[in-house]
Amino acid sequence: MRAPRMLAATLSTVALLALAACGGSDAGSEATESGSTPTTGESTTLETLTPGKLTIATGEPSYSPWVENDDPASGEGFEAAVAYAVADKLGFAKDDVEWVRTSFESAVAPGPKDFDFNIQQFTITEERKNAVDFSSPYYTTAPGLVSIKGNTGADATDLAGLKDALIGGSVGTSSLDAAEELIQPTEQVAVFNSTEDAVQALNAGQIDVLAVDLPTALYLAAAELDNGVVVGQLASDQGGDQFGLLLPKDSALTAPVSAAVDALQADGTLDELVATWLTDAAGAPVLK
Repeated sequence: MRAPRMLAATLSTVALLALAACGGSDAGSEATESGSTPTTGESTTLETLTPGKLTIATGEPSYSPWVENDDPASGEGFEAAVAYAVADKLGFAKDDVEWVRTSFESAVAPGPKDFDFNIQQFTITEERKNAVDFSSPYYTTAPGLVSIKGNTGADATDLAGLKDALIGGSVGTSSLDAAEELIQPTEQVAVFNSTEDAVQALNAGQIDVLAVDLPTALYLAAAELDNGVVVGQLASDQGGDQFGLLLPKDSALTAPVSAAVDALQADGTLDELVATWLTDAAGAPVLK
């Protein structure tokens, strides 16, 4: 989900973003089975909204590190870069890509769409598949750590620097589990009923560091916390939420778009874009 909207929509529930990971991993196979054999690099053979053009939607506004300076046409930011990489695999030049804006809610709702695909941190869920299609996942969220300047562990550059920090998080989340497993803090982790409660505890000084998924950590540090800092992310094999490109239900593009995403995964492009925009530029190093 797009971080600002998802926070408002889900901080009052059990977890943020981590609610919807279930069922996402089969999106690509379902997409491939639902259409003809995908063919990339042949834009003239694809059924797009405007012949010869690829119409891509994103949110309004769009935020860093997903889209830099609210300008997706620049190709800067993780999702802007992913969108153009997919377009290239489909055979569309950059000049043949047209951008439109949608709200998050209208995109996931049933009904006609004014885009070929939409990219704004849509978590793949079984419920949403009833109304829209998803591509193969282009990003799986990593556990992240966020803190407040001056807190113990806020300036940590490795896992050892977090040993003495009081770490908290929402009950049952993979991010808190990963933090406890990898950091092995000297103090028992603090468990809260919701991410909203955990954020309040961080603001109140009851915990030093909050374990959430990386997109949430980036948003909290930028928009919700005074003097918030992203400490980093954790290298965990625990699966997080999966983000997919959203397409109209039963779109003829679902299979070729999924094939394009799969190709970008296979050739290492997606990993490179994650490193560029969600690690280096975002100031979220992988802590070891």
